[in-house]
Amino acid sequence: QSSKNPYVERKIHSEAGFFSFFPVPLEILEEIFLHVPANQVVHVCRLVCSQCKEVADSESLWRERCRREGYNLRDSSKTPEDWRLFYFLCKKRRNLLKNPRGEGKMTGWMIKENGGDGWKLEDVMVPHPNEVVKKNFVTSFQMCTKEQVIDLEKEGYSPTFMDKFKPDIKISDWYAPRWDCGCEYSILVQLLDAKQNVIQSYTPDTVFFDQWNDQEWKQKIHVFRDYRRGVRYIRFSHGGKDTQFWAGWYGIRVTDSSVEICPAVDT
Repeated sequence: QSSKNPYVERKIHSEAGFFSFFPVPLEILEEIFLHVPANQVVHVCRLVCSQCKEVADSESLWRERCRREGYNLRDSSKTPEDWRLFYFLCKKRRNLLKNPRGEGKMTGWMIKENGGDGWKLEDVMVPHPNEVVKKNFVTSFQMCTKEQVIDLEKEGYSPTFMDKFKPDIKISDWYAPRWDCGCEYSILVQLLDAKQNVIQSYTPDTVFFDQWNDQEWKQKIHVFRDYRRGVRYIRFSHGGKDTQFWAGWYGIRVTDSSVEICPAVDT
């Protein structure tokens, strides 16, 4: 395998010669690799010699790297099948949705339906389980929906990576009604191919709330796994309306939505 970088090629051949003349104990080599950036371990160090490849591919190296960088198992009874994959999924893990809590007003969202008096941003009416959340999006008396389309390659998940590992894709959305008005909530999440054709969908039944409810926050969670090859985009869409046709903003509230690519042992 070639690095396609002349400097790196020379470096690899130089280091390969060094290790052939001065063998290094594997535990020392592992400690050295633990101080080298992870991408360099995979793309450079691993190519130096068979000894380096053995250490770079070892479970102990990546398990220790996870320990040192704080990537801990949420359930200690579940052990990753591939510690290197677990490490990189943890390192890259983040919410791929932009502006999920409304701090940036409607930035990042494409409004698909803006019925009644349209979408609005308000302070939360009751505290959210996540204390950081202070804002929510509010719908009106006719259908309001908004969406984002996530380009996985732009987010650092290459087609090769997605097709080889098919990592779990975890969806979460928080929604709540007003206590004094009935409303409805819906969500649609789709895995799309390169031409944005649908590969797989999550389309749960619409949720309806009666008037005089507890107005507490509810959460939808779904994990896509074992999907077929070719996933390149994720479309996230949600919204709703009130069911009593009151002027203003009495419909469903949504906030703190998330789309994450994460290790299977965490889902």
